[in-house]
Amino acid sequence: MNKEQKLKILDTSWKLHSQVETSYLNNPAKIGDMEWLEKQRMLLADMALHLLQTAIRPGDIESDRLRDNMNAILTLADQFLPSADLKKATEKLYDSL
Repeated sequence: MNKEQKLKILDTSWKLHSQVETSYLNNPAKIGDMEWLEKQRMLLADMALHLLQTAIRPGDIESDRLRDNMNAILTLADQFLPSADLKKATEKLYDSL
């Protein structure tokens, strides 16, 4: 994939990010509400877009940014896959710091 293609995907990702983030911010759900998981799904999508941006941005991948992206995704996904114990996996992300 060339630089121009990457930049086009990044541009599209920011447009999608804006839509997802607006949906998240407009959802008034609080922990325990029926809509809470829907709000968390939007936050997970938001974090996935940040991971896409980190991965496809021209140049070297910034390891700190990648680590933070993965931490957010694993933490949020943990509530959807409780038996996978994804939150525990986040501890290893910061072991080497």
